[in-house]
Amino acid sequence: MLYTLHEATYYAGAPARLAARMTRDFWSSPLNPAAQSPIGRRLYAAADLYANVTRRYGRPAWGIDTVKVNGVDVRVRPTTVWESPWCKLVQFDRDMTDMRRAGKLKLDPAVLIVAPLSGHYATLLRGTVEAFLPDHAVFITDWSNARDVPMLEGQFDFHDYIDHIRTMMGVLGSRCHVVAVCQPGPPVLAAAALMAEDNDVNRPRSMTFMGSPIDARLSPTVTNKLAEDKPFTWFKSNMIYQVPPPYPGAMRSVYPGFVQLASFMSMNKERHQEAHQKFFEQLVHGDDDSADKHREFYDEYLSVLDLTAEFYLQTIDIVFQQYLLPKGELMHGGRLVNPAAITDIGLMTVEGEYDDISGVGQTQAAHGLTPNIPEDLKQLYVQPKVGHYGVFNGKRFREEIYPRVRDFILHCDPDF
Repeated sequence: MLYTLHEATYYAGAPARLAARMTRDFWSSPLNPAAQSPIGRRLYAAADLYANVTRRYGRPAWGIDTVKVNGVDVRVRPTTVWESPWCKLVQFDRDMTDMRRAGKLKLDPAVLIVAPLSGHYATLLRGTVEAFLPDHAVFITDWSNARDVPMLEGQFDFHDYIDHIRTMMGVLGSRCHVVAVCQPGPPVLAAAALMAEDNDVNRPRSMTFMGSPIDARLSPTVTNKLAEDKPFTWFKSNMIYQVPPPYPGAMRSVYPGFVQLASFMSMNKERHQEAHQKFFEQLVHGDDDSADKHREFYDEYLSVLDLTAEFYLQTIDIVFQQYLLPKGELMHGGRLVNPAAITDIGLMTVEGEYDDISGVGQTQAAHGLTPNIPEDLKQLYVQPKVGHYGVFNGKRFREEIYPRVRDFILHCDPDF
């Protein structure tokens, strides 16, 4: 019912949004002699703010057309190299002519970046991709919005996620390197453990976990405590809704993206209120550069997708309530997942000192679960003065975290 009400509210607000856009266009028109008056600027700012807050944010474009390699602009084209109804494996294909001009005469290590399936689109990792591109052949998981997947495609749960990761590593072959950002940590570690136990030739050469809840019992955050304090039945009764028509996935049970977004924003409500107040003032005073940065951030932040009910509920149960992986009790396909079976896959963990989503210690727990990885193939790093987002994006990521990850990947790859 909530999903239907949410849709009805959105469409009921269409006349007000249209009026706001018309007001914004009128008071920003160079043909309006009063456009730069104090009242004109305030009317324009109010209308623009309302139009942006109430509009619908779709899947963002990648917007990565070129990347600097040794000072040379190299053209980049995202292409889908494998897909299922639930995910596309996207390669950021660098133009080989430009690469030769940049002095890159041999192949770079292949890196699979596993984007989180936790509410936002994979484009949230745009900065992560851009950092890796000069030195690696970059692939990323682009997860589907569950409301767009017809019921005929069946379900998608935590174990399907593990299978998808394993399949995609098989598609890349030649022992790629995998980087799991946030939520994917447990299923990626599980996939690597199963592949190691099977001596799968496509098992990764290294795995890097960034801000991942490998063991959510450690340094519990507000998010962890919520998942722990509420009974499982509460999540099933209060967080799951059916997709309404006319979406292709109508009648599918999902954890809606707008519910997740409300949770995200409530955690930092004052900060978001302050950001929008500043945005209003920037518009009034004509500070276009700052206003554009605000729009760029919220265009991504407010773009959310739905998760299937089964995937969301199993993640709550397996990762945040029963802690099956760190307790050595996770079963997959009738097999016990045993991270100790990993012996020749490098392991790096990256955490942020101020991470309020995955507290310090949750990610580095992976080291204790993999005692048979040689010490020279392990690296533990805690980045000072960054929160969750700063672990995989921003200036400190580019200048302090990424170089360590790049060097670790090279250390684990004898072919390079």
